[in-house]
Amino acid sequence: MTCTSTDQPAVPDPGRGTFRALRVRNFRIYASANLVSLTGTWMQRIGQDWLVLQLSGDSGVALGLITALQFGPSLLLSMYGGVLADRYDKRRVLLATQALMGVLALVLAVLVAADVVALWHVFVLAGGLGAVSAIDAPVRQAFVSEMVGPALLTNAVSLNSTIFNGARLVGPALAGLLIGASSGDTAPAFFVNAASFAFTIAALAGMRASELRRSPPVARAKGQLREGLAYTWAHPDLVLAMALAFVLGTFGFNYQVTIALMAREVFDLGAEAFGLLSTAFAVGSLSGALLSTRRNVRPRQRFLVVSAVVFGVFTVVCGLMPSYLSFALLLVPTGAAALVFSVANNSFVQLGVDPQMRGRVMALYFMCFMGGTPLGAPLIGWISEHLGAPWGLILGGSVCVVAGVGAAAWLARGRRVRLEAGIAPPRVRLRVGAPGSRVPSPQLRAAEEAAAGQAPGQQTVGG
Repeated sequence: MTCTSTDQPAVPDPGRGTFRALRVRNFRIYASANLVSLTGTWMQRIGQDWLVLQLSGDSGVALGLITALQFGPSLLLSMYGGVLADRYDKRRVLLATQALMGVLALVLAVLVAADVVALWHVFVLAGGLGAVSAIDAPVRQAFVSEMVGPALLTNAVSLNSTIFNGARLVGPALAGLLIGASSGDTAPAFFVNAASFAFTIAALAGMRASELRRSPPVARAKGQLREGLAYTWAHPDLVLAMALAFVLGTFGFNYQVTIALMAREVFDLGAEAFGLLSTAFAVGSLSGALLSTRRNVRPRQRFLVVSAVVFGVFTVVCGLMPSYLSFALLLVPTGAAALVFSVANNSFVQLGVDPQMRGRVMALYFMCFMGGTPLGAPLIGWISEHLGAPWGLILGGSVCVVAGVGAAAWLARGRRVRLEAGIAPPRVRLRVGAPGSRVPSPQLRAAEEAAAGQAPGQQTVGG
């Protein structure tokens, strides 16, 4: 293979097409295995939520707490995971974390199958899974760029989201059918998830290490966590993305709680209907992820703001739906809006950092996006339990809208702003008189120019 002067594999022509990142062998086998593993993960999430409702007597607070325990460790451990991503071989770290998560899933499956499971068992194992996931997530995020390089990074992030939501489309439905066929027994879903981790481990072990575009490892030193925080704070565009990720992750992305409560309390339905509602949300998410694969350059800040507001509005309207069918139908565009924002924000951050800082910055991003869940999930669960499940959606979506409007006002300081609306085709566009602030590094500018297919020095115009 021809290599550059920096001993990195030559960057391929990104070309065009929705699935162009899959031309890279390492990413192709990783993505295929990830589809299987994530299907199992979604089966476990549905099974775990249903198990908690069974053990707690349909408690919304308990459902929120289990979600908080699963995502809470990201507040403490994600930045450490980012340091590991910058310091060590990412592939080897992922082999260890994937194996540990498989073991935790197997333990829960055995406890349920033996009919000795208690609610505290589920809490402890969810916390353990959250701790390992907090290390795994920033390493996985940073590893994508090593597999495909900067020219294909945006497409690879979109495809990862497509795979994630393809699994979300299949996993909940399979879990609902499996739990229903097992007369409410959730153990089979947990066994399937435990086995699915073997596919990702095999894919990581089978990669061609010589084709990975590794960034230079960061030597062990004091203050590396503070360095990541200072780097992010010095870039206002990254601060905006982190703030939006925190608010939407805390108050908007709680559908694992709200959908379950809507299914049981409002519509009085069983596991199969719950799985189908999750599948409806996944259909929209998959559509949003596929739409996002068309993007070749770093999104603009105003796109992040508009997509956040649109998602918030759809969430509020979901809470106003009077019937199971209308709620299920509206979950489709809501899921699409959620993924358009999520993919754009993730790409915006990844393409806005230097390679040596990517692990720590992505860890901070993951902390913002998922770290608010320990606060938001129990709060939304409490609101849903005491005021009614629809209010969890209405109030959570309202906070997202307010955050988006506030971000738009922050971007518009001292500048002329115009909101344009179109009917055919439907569109909403926020136009700002001057571009949003960001501090791109030379490496970032080169990556954006390469992604746009331009010669160095040409001006890149984002979408």
